[in-house]
Amino acid sequence: MLKIINHRNIREIRLARPPVNALNPALIKLLTQSLRSAASECDAVVISGQEGLFSAGLDVVELIQLDRDGIQKFWRAFFDLLDTVACSPVPVAAAITGHSPAGGAVICLVCDYRVMSRGDYRIGLNETRVGLIIPPVLQNAMARLVGPRVAEHMLVTGAMIDPEKAFQTGFVDALETGYEATIAHALQWCEELLSLPRHAMLGNRANARAHFKQAFAGHTFQMKRKPS
Repeated sequence: MLKIINHRNIREIRLARPPVNALNPALIKLLTQSLRSAASECDAVVISGQEGLFSAGLDVVELIQLDRDGIQKFWRAFFDLLDTVACSPVPVAAAITGHSPAGGAVICLVCDYRVMSRGDYRIGLNETRVGLIIPPVLQNAMARLVGPRVAEHMLVTGAMIDPEKAFQTGFVDALETGYEATIAHALQWCEELLSLPRHAMLGNRANARAHFKQAFAGHTFQMKRKPS
């Protein structure tokens, strides 16, 4: 479900769960464990996907088979994953190699940096369109990137935007042409960050992202579906 590639002191964790890298409980658990291991063994991490697709989001087909307790456990695990990314002691870059709706976009939101492949792809939080309410911690993460007013519009409408729009709004930090170039860009960003004085870089990064620890510590983890 994951392909681990070490680029010297940077670890690439590539989502590899065919056909669409859907996030099920097993993949979420493995990704969380892999990120924690990488944080203790490497200096930076890149999360990537397959060509044309980062992740199609949550594995709805598998999730609808879970009972209430199973769903509660799933949401805990999913937000534990997001907490692990957002509060990683080392920088985490997302190489968004194609489509990244819903859960895929959420993972990207809490990374340090996002580079996306150009093409006929879409990224966004479309939860409104499937009847889900997005928790404040994720709404705030979106607003942190694109600003409160743009975030409000995108979240309320469940907008799915193309790479150019994602770059214009600040949803992603850079665009690249081609699969390999997208991953190479994420690796280069990590290398440039790691070339800075380590103590100062990590200290200032920790201060700048300290709000994530507070936000996830106070989060109740589950999204709420409107009553039927």
